Amino acid sequence: MAKKKPPKSKRPVAGRKTNRKHVKSNPRKGARVVARKKKRPVTASPAASPPVEARPSLGRPKVTGDEDLDMFFKEDFHARQVFKFLGVQTVKELERYSASEILRRLSIPIKETVERVRRLLAQYNRCLHGDEDFALQHKAPPLP
Repeated sequence: MAKKKPPKSKRPVAGRKTNRKHVKSNPRKGARVVARKKKRPVTASPAASPPVEARPSLGRPKVTGDEDLDMFFKEDFHARQVFKFLGVQTVKELERYSASEILRRLSIPIKETVERVRRLLAQYNRCLHGDEDFALQHKAPPLP
């Protein structure tokens, strides 16, 4: 059997500084234990919000983005007129617009046209059904 070494003193030698942290002793002889970090209490951070549900996917597209709208809507004349008005030829170009944006762009010229009709009728003392107040306000002044 091997001889046991005499235990070293735990006092530091004079003139030497020790930079070691105090390490807990391990129940196994001769083994060292690494000091464990203290656990922090887990708090709810503002970044950690409940998981957001994934948006449902449309799946794989059945037509390409380069599909010609005139061929795709070949039997819908009114849809092709809308595409011509918007100045789009492919599905990808059409997808840039939202439904509300298309309606807004289409309705502006219609509203302006109806206003012009109302004004012109008012100048000739005529009006649309139920539009007498507008006609009275925009009536042409009488000639001298």
